[in-house]
This record gives sequence, structure tokens and C-alpha cells, in this order.
Amino acid sequence: MSQRLIAACIAAPLVLILGGIALVVPLPYASYSPGPTYDILGKDSDEAEVIQVDGHEAYYDDGQIRFTTVVASSFGQRLSLGEALSRWVDPDKAVLPYDVVHPPETTRADEEAEGAIQMTTSQDVAKAVALTELGYDVPKAVQVAQVDDEGPAKDKLLVRDVFKEVDGEPVTKAEQVVEAVRKHDDGSLVELRILRDDRELTVRLKPEQIEGKPRVGVTLGLGYEFPFDITLRVDPAVGGPSAGLMFSLAIYDTLTPGSLTGGANVAGTGELAPDGKVGPIGGIEQKIAGAEAEGADLFFVPAANCPDVKGLDPDLRLVKATTMHDARLALETWVGDHDADLPSC
Repeated sequence: MSQRLIAACIAAPLVLILGGIALVVPLPYASYSPGPTYDILGKDSDEAEVIQVDGHEAYYDDGQIRFTTVVASSFGQRLSLGEALSRWVDPDKAVLPYDVVHPPETTRADEEAEGAIQMTTSQDVAKAVALTELGYDVPKAVQVAQVDDEGPAKDKLLVRDVFKEVDGEPVTKAEQVVEAVRKHDDGSLVELRILRDDRELTVRLKPEQIEGKPRVGVTLGLGYEFPFDITLRVDPAVGGPSAGLMFSLAIYDTLTPGSLTGGANVAGTGELAPDGKVGPIGGIEQKIAGAEAEGADLFFVPAANCPDVKGLDPDLRLVKATTMHDARLALETWVGDHDADLPSC
């Protein structure tokens, strides 16, 4: 047997072994896959309407307005070469740098907390934008976006409590609350006047030293003083800001007679700003795939995501969404004529 043949016989198993190892060694990549979609005009797992209204007539008509989601590979899970390749060849999945999906110096708890805060904010902004579209004046306010599991505010303040006064001074911006709490580094009580479910309450808290500063253990966020109560019964496991546009369209539909969708299945995505503008989101291709799987007829794409959908040819109509107002008008136009010209990418 020649030396070359002997070398080949020895090398071949080594190559196979090394190739096998390469396929399973973790790489700095993560993935997005299509997630479930949720019909905001439908009912939750308890058979209750997802949109609950108290103080205004609610109209539960035919049709579906769905917000879409993506499923990211788990925190701490880095794809192997084999996993990355299998997802890369799947047109409905995306392979991304791990640090893009799970930013450095964040924990699983950080991600979950941030997702919950974003979901709360997106719902409240959606309510305000829908009500503004209906002609209501909706004053902005400072509210509780999150309460720490451990801290002075636990069981005393609740998410969506609106701050009216702090130590007797009217609250107009979040910085006032932060600065007032810091003045109580001597262990004295800070007095908070809050609005909760149309009732004003006084809460007194003793700040604790957290990371060297006196704090009460809450995250502050943008809130509103609504003319009546609107509650969205969304699965608490779902987080993030990208359902804002669809929340707002569904709320508008529920507060007006007749079906905004004409009985059709409409889906979409987009982070909603307080002025009604629709912002970009991640995972647009996976969200379109998820909506297509649910039989949606039309899908709203944030204007800034239009370059991401070039070349796609899904079995649903893609409509560019710049503002909630424009999206509503486009939907009404489409209901009247499915072949009408609509804003597109």
C-alpha cells in the first residue's frame, strides 16, 4: 500500500470526525422563526373578548385583526453550524448574529422585563391614537410601567398607576418623580398621589438604596388619562412593542359600528408612536409567513420595512403603513374594492 493511500485512509476518518464536531460546535448566531398570530377582535383562552370596554359602547363585529410575532432562539442558545445551515435554507426563517437577537450585558430577566414594559406602553399608545382618531382629547401622563418584584413599591403601586402629585407637587414629567424620590435619602417617606381606576389614592413609600441611589422600585413610562376604560386581554407571555398599529386599528373597530375589515382576515405589524406614526420592527419576513399560514388576506408593513420585503410574493396583499390614520383609510378603501390602488412598497 502506498504512503499516499495510507495517509488518505488515516485522514478520512479524521476529516469526518472534525466535520461532525464542526456541525455541533456553537457559533455566535441566533435565529428568528414565524410565531403565532393573535386575533385582537377575537376571544382569549377564557372565552372573553380580548378588547374590553367600560364606559362606551363596544361593537363586536365579524372579521379579524391579527398582530404577528416571531420566535427567537432561546437566550443563551447559540446555533451550531448544522442548525444555522438548516435555518438559512428555510425561506421562512432568519439567521442573525447572536448579539443582535440578545444584546450583550442583558439577562433573560432583563429581556422579559423590557418586553413587558414595551407591551404595556404599546397598548396604551394604541388606545390613545385610536381615541384621538375618533376625536377625543387624551392628555398624556406619567405612569408606572413596571414594579420590581422586590422593592418598596411592591404591592403598593400597580402597573398603569398614573402619578398626579409627588410630595404635593403636580407631576408633568417623569424626572420630577425621580428627583423627588432622591431627596428622601434620609429614610423619610415620599408621598405619591396616584390615579388608579378613576380613583385618586395617596401612597407613602420609604425609598431604599439601590445601586447607590434612593429608589422605590418602579420603572416610569408614558401614560394617559383616558376618557373611559379599555383593557386588552393579551397573553402576558407576549412582549415587545410591534403590535401597536394592529392594537390601534382593532380598538378603533371595536369603538365604531360595523366591521372595519369587512369580515376579512387582516394582519400586520408596526410599532406605534404617540403621534400615530408607524415605526419599523424586526422579523418582518417571519411575521408575513405567520400571517400567511393563518390565512390573512392583507398585511400592513411599516414603511421603513419596505426594503426588507422586496422580492417577496406571498399569498396576501402587502400594504405600506406610514401612520395609523393612513392604514385605517387604506383598509376602508380595500374593503370597498379589493383591487383598489393602495399604498405599497
